[in-house]
Amino acid sequence: MIEFAWPWLGLIWFLAPLLWWLRRPRQQHFSTLRVAQLLSFEQDAAQQKQSLLRSLLLLLLWSLLIVALCRPQWLGEPVQIRSEAREMVLAVDLSGSMEIADMKIEGEEVNRLDMVKHVVSDFVERRKGDKMGLILFADTAYVQAPITYDLASVKQLLEEAQLRLIGERTAIGDAVALAVKRFRDNEESNKILILLTDGQNTAGYVSPEQAQQLASYYDVKIYAIGVGAEEVIVDSFFGQRKVNPSRDLDEAMLQGLAQATGGEYFRARSTEELEQIYRTLDQYEPVSGDEQLRRPQTELFFWPAGIALGLFGFSLLLAQVRQLWRRSAA
Repeated sequence: MIEFAWPWLGLIWFLAPLLWWLRRPRQQHFSTLRVAQLLSFEQDAAQQKQSLLRSLLLLLLWSLLIVALCRPQWLGEPVQIRSEAREMVLAVDLSGSMEIADMKIEGEEVNRLDMVKHVVSDFVERRKGDKMGLILFADTAYVQAPITYDLASVKQLLEEAQLRLIGERTAIGDAVALAVKRFRDNEESNKILILLTDGQNTAGYVSPEQAQQLASYYDVKIYAIGVGAEEVIVDSFFGQRKVNPSRDLDEAMLQGLAQATGGEYFRARSTEELEQIYRTLDQYEPVSGDEQLRRPQTELFFWPAGIALGLFGFSLLLAQVRQLWRRSAA
C-alpha cells in the first residue's frame, strides 16, 4: 500500500499553472497591423505540435517532482511490537577454545559453539517483540547484526558464525565496549547484554575494567555466562584421567562485570544448564508491554525524482542532437 507522508505539499502543483495564467498575454483590440503581425508569425502545424509536446513534458516533470516532494512510502504488512522496548545484545565468543567438544546435545558430543547456537536460537525465537543484536568476538569484536526487530536474521547470522573467523584469542573488554556503543544513543529502553564466553580477556584494546565502567555509566546490564564443562575423561599414555577443560575461565572477572552493572553471572557446564539459564533470563527480563501494530515503511520518493531527472537529461540530449542535425542540414 502506497501512502504520502506530506500530501499537503501536493498543493504546490497548482503554482505552475497559476504562474502561467498570470503571465499569459492580456486580450487586446486587434488592429490591422496586429493581425498582420500575428499572421506573419503564425506557427505551422509541426511547430504547434512541438510546442504542445514541450508543454506536456514540462508538466510531467513538474508533476513527478511534486510527487517526490510529497514523500511516497510503501507500507508493509502490520508487525506486532511491544510498547515497552527492550533491547538485547548477544555477545558470543568465537575464540579457538570454543571448539572444545565437552558438551552434548541429545547424547551426541558437540563443541561449545554448536551448543551455544542450539540453545540461544530457541531463546531468540522466544523474544518476539524485543529488539536484539549480535556481536561476535575473538581477537577483536564486531557487530554481526545491528539491534533490530528482525529476530529471524539475528538467528540466521548466529547459525552462520564460524570458529576462528577473527582469531584465536578472546577480547571480552572490546565486546562489552562495542555493545555499550550500540546502546548509548537510546535512553528509553532496557539495555541488556548477554555475554557468552569460555575464557579470559587475552586480546583487544579495552580492558574488562574499562568496559565495566562504560557499561555502568550508560546503564547497560550485563548477564555473563561462563561456558564449558569442569570435568571430562581423556585417554592418555598412562590410561584415563580427569581434566578440567575450563581452567582458563576467568569467573572472577565475569562476576565483577555482572555485579557492577546490576546483572548476574551464570555457569553453564552442560546444555541443560545453559537452557535453564535462558529460562531464568526469560523470568528476569520478561517480554513485557502491550502489543502494538506497526507497519514497516519503505521510502519511494527516489523513484519519481529519478524518473524526472532522467527525462530532463534525455530532453537536453535530444535538443542537442536536433540542433546538431539542423546545423549539418544547413
